[in-house]
Amino acid sequence: MVSTTPSEVNAAGPVSRSDRIISIDVLRGFAVLGILVMNIQSFSMIGAAYLNPYAYGDLTGANYVVWFLSHLLADSKFMTIFSLLFGAGVVLMASRREASGRPTVGIHYRRMFWLIVFGFLHGFCLWYGDILFVYGMCGLIIYLFRRRSPRFLLIFGILVVSVASLLTIFWQVTIPYWPPEALESVEMEWWMPPPDAVQNELDAYRGGWAEQQVLRAPVAIFMQTNHFLTETLWRAGGLMLIGMALFKLGVFGAGRSREFYLRMTSLGFGLGLPVVVWGVLYRNSSDWDVRSAFFGGSQFNYWGSLLFAAGWIGAVMLVCQRPGWGRAKSSLAAVGRMALSCYLLQTIICTFIFYGHGLGLYGSVDRVGQVLMMLAVWAAMLVLCPLWLRYFRFGPFEWLWRSLTYMKLQPMTLERSDA
Repeated sequence: MVSTTPSEVNAAGPVSRSDRIISIDVLRGFAVLGILVMNIQSFSMIGAAYLNPYAYGDLTGANYVVWFLSHLLADSKFMTIFSLLFGAGVVLMASRREASGRPTVGIHYRRMFWLIVFGFLHGFCLWYGDILFVYGMCGLIIYLFRRRSPRFLLIFGILVVSVASLLTIFWQVTIPYWPPEALESVEMEWWMPPPDAVQNELDAYRGGWAEQQVLRAPVAIFMQTNHFLTETLWRAGGLMLIGMALFKLGVFGAGRSREFYLRMTSLGFGLGLPVVVWGVLYRNSSDWDVRSAFFGGSQFNYWGSLLFAAGWIGAVMLVCQRPGWGRAKSSLAAVGRMALSCYLLQTIICTFIFYGHGLGLYGSVDRVGQVLMMLAVWAAMLVLCPLWLRYFRFGPFEWLWRSLTYMKLQPMTLERSDA
């Protein structure tokens, strides 16, 4: 790659500050902070505890309240928003380039290629819960639908999202016909691992990078192959198609009426909340038994999270329409502009706190303590991102991604006229 002048870069295509849609940046910033509510549980506790809160650690008193509120307000909700915005971003970038007569295919597929590379390295080398690989792979496909009507995208997107749900229900229905050892394997690996397996995971992640890798690599392979093909491809891909439709309908631009967003908020929360709570009650009624809670029990939040995410989106758009909250909105927008860097920085910070190459607190911090650490990370991002963008055009990983995509080093520092 060779350096280039700012004018050449602008011709190449990265979005300037004046071209940005602030409400999308605010919503993206809100989502990137929100995903840490759930991800910090994955960083700090054994993998099974993310799916089954009774698999590890104390779940009484304040710790139960933290888990319940996290599940109700955050579990899959903010990743849903991210997926919707990713689809919107594909349409936004392609439409802007096509409107100016510039080619889009090469740029888009180079962007997705490097996102897949980032996700592969992130998942295998740092944290198996990576989502960038999934987004890059889905982005290869959804681009083909960018010109379809909102009606088509909404209907087709819902159908695609339904595929993973139907597969899960199929597995639930066929459990009586499974060999006993197959169900036992699911329970021991993903739901309620025995004490020796728990200790093995604690020892691995409290150890150095090589010890972590013994457990992380197989899970990363599973997440980027089996889990991708059976769930995340369909959920993330379908949501991206829906996000394309919502962008074309003007939902993300805070340009719809106040009444529209009030209905979106009230219906999203009003319908999503009872569905998610019903799922908790359903699982409680079965004592979180793997045969009912692992597959069928997950479907309440699978669909309830889509409704709840709509409520969050409506609420954020209402805030964006109001003239106040200027500093809060600008801080969230800065986080949103640096979403890739913030997402990866969350991993770097949290793995240092919890894994053995850093402080080694893996499995030692209860859910209340996790929330306090999460709030500290939030505060750091809300302060540092606006400060960073006073001097630089992009976050560090956004700069790298753009430079690789455009095959030219992008200018990093702001000129006085850009500030």
